[in-house]
Amino acid sequence: MAVSPAAHDSVTDPAATDELHVLVLAGGLSYERDVSLRSGRRVLDALRAVGMDAELRDADVALLPALAADPPDAVVIALHGATGEDGSLRGVLDLCDIQYVGCDARASRLAWDKPSAKAVLREAGIPTPDWVALPHDRFSELGAVAVLDRIADRLGLPLMVKPAQGGSGLGAAVVRDAASLPAAMVGCFAYDQTALVERYVPGMDVAVSVVDLGDGPEALPPVEIVPRNGVYDYAARYTAGRTTWHAPARLDQETAERVSDVALAAHNALGLRDLSRVDLIVDASGQPHVLEVNVSPGMTETSLLPLAVQAAGLDFGRVLGSLVSRAAARRL
Repeated sequence: MAVSPAAHDSVTDPAATDELHVLVLAGGLSYERDVSLRSGRRVLDALRAVGMDAELRDADVALLPALAADPPDAVVIALHGATGEDGSLRGVLDLCDIQYVGCDARASRLAWDKPSAKAVLREAGIPTPDWVALPHDRFSELGAVAVLDRIADRLGLPLMVKPAQGGSGLGAAVVRDAASLPAAMVGCFAYDQTALVERYVPGMDVAVSVVDLGDGPEALPPVEIVPRNGVYDYAARYTAGRTTWHAPARLDQETAERVSDVALAAHNALGLRDLSRVDLIVDASGQPHVLEVNVSPGMTETSLLPLAVQAAGLDFGRVLGSLVSRAAARRL
């Protein structure tokens, strides 16, 4: 179900949430620390703009004592990479009986591991490109040349190589000829011990953000991504001028609805909650293919979820306030 005009009425009135104490967690020690800090500051400003009592804190050794001394009503996790997305922090918050925006630890672990998530999607009948997950140890033990030859024969060229666990396009590369595959694997292993190699599907890069503002998960308008160099890598995501976005995406109504339906199906199949961002490719026939699902979407000035919120005609701060209110209410 795509977001409807009624969603405007579902967004919580900020006056109903101004007594909540909200903690925004950002930073961490992953490769995405700088992006996380930018996301955290954007979330903090948006919440304060609608009158909420919010503060920003890093996820460091001082966090647990701070939670014990002054428990927040809810936490917004603006951490990217493993710290915010592998389920471990959410598990610690559960131990502390602290409510948070987003899915639980189990669902976060599942979505974070791309091969596991793709297996669940495939079992649910949701289209995702064919793939193989290859740990670095097996890659070495079985012989790099033989393994790479077999991958190219099985999946064909071009290929997409990316870390099995990771985000922001770090370590990802498109491989258009077999000779480039070894270097792409080496670059990928710099960020993760397991590489996900999947069939490259040409088409339109689209991201669909899913939010639940009280009436069940709804898809915000799809955002089309047009990277200048053809690959939506780290530089393309966070460097001004490297990418053009179209919100909503330049899709006909039927295709846009199909893309939204597939994104919602992926969100539900992985057992997610509150919000997510589903990254897809729409091929020449209009068929969407799910690439991955992010449970802690970026919130920076060039991030896709805020663009989708704006395209839906919603206020970013009020949407976040509604999500915070719903999270805090789970304690009751």
